[in-house]
Amino acid sequence: MTEHQDFDTGGLPVMEHFYTLQGEGFHTGKAAYFIRLAGCDVGCVWCDVKESWDASRHRTMQIYDLVFSVRATAAPIVVVTGGEPLMHDLWELTRSLRAKNLRTHIETSGAYPVTGIWDWICVSPKKFKAPLPEVVAKADELKVVIYHRSDFAWAEQHAAMVKPGCKLYLQPEWEKSEAITPLIVDYIKTHPHWELSLQTHKYIDVP
Repeated sequence: MTEHQDFDTGGLPVMEHFYTLQGEGFHTGKAAYFIRLAGCDVGCVWCDVKESWDASRHRTMQIYDLVFSVRATAAPIVVVTGGEPLMHDLWELTRSLRAKNLRTHIETSGAYPVTGIWDWICVSPKKFKAPLPEVVAKADELKVVIYHRSDFAWAEQHAAMVKPGCKLYLQPEWEKSEAITPLIVDYIKTHPHWELSLQTHKYIDVP
């Protein structure tokens, strides 16, 4: 049986997939393979991958092809993101990845129930479509994008819902980072249960 044949077939709409460094949050700087699934109805006005929203515009890839692409690299971690990845059933994808001893991470708004087997769940709640409380409760990492001063209260609202030990991050929206970052720094100094997350991949110009 070849490596291509030892997985059940199944397809997911994929906007892009690539090997890079994790640029945000707790795992910043670690080598990771990203699978960006297409489809999203959360509709963040500041989203930098709006082309991912319409799943019909992107090709369906077989799970065994995705796993084969990951295995062609030295990646120890696979990050499934979007779009909103939990719009899709991710059980078979994660089973197939873990069968190859790959760690599975997800980045989600939390707007849909969790499917799949995950080593790390990062929830980034969005006001445009609020997360499900039961998904926030499963988060290993809560990463709140700060676009406006009112987002600090939004962040605290969801920080009150996470499990003990969940990592808490505030991240400036990229286009407003020059103005927002100093506000986040001041906020963290008075609310030290939070930490700062920066989009380091944009600073070093990698995907």
